[in-house]
Amino acid sequence: MDARHAALRRVELRTIKAVHTFAWFTIEAAMVYVLYAGFRGRSDRRAGLAAAVVFTETAVFAGNGFHCPLTAVAENLGDASGSVTDIYLPAWFARNLPAIHVPLLVLAIALHWRNLHRRFLRRAARTQQ
Repeated sequence: MDARHAALRRVELRTIKAVHTFAWFTIEAAMVYVLYAGFRGRSDRRAGLAAAVVFTETAVFAGNGFHCPLTAVAENLGDASGSVTDIYLPAWFARNLPAIHVPLLVLAIALHWRNLHRRFLRRAARTQQ
């Protein structure tokens, strides 16, 4: 591989990692909003949209064998580990993302279930009056 080709692959790899970082921040913002809305009792369309973003990311991750689909792309571009998080996220954080997210997902589901259950009970009480 000549120097020009190697330089192009490094740029492509950095681009993939930047895209991954942007996607990660977007998904994390959606997760924070889902939790915020859950705590505030706001199980509305906006929370549903944010939850759909989080659910889609989770489904893609799980459907890819609990590996980021960009890992193979990073490996094909020459990254030894295939990691797409090693430049832009602290290593300990990147390694533990699934362990951090599972409790947050469970909490978000519980909060919104509670909110929707309360809403259902209030509507049922109104119709009985």
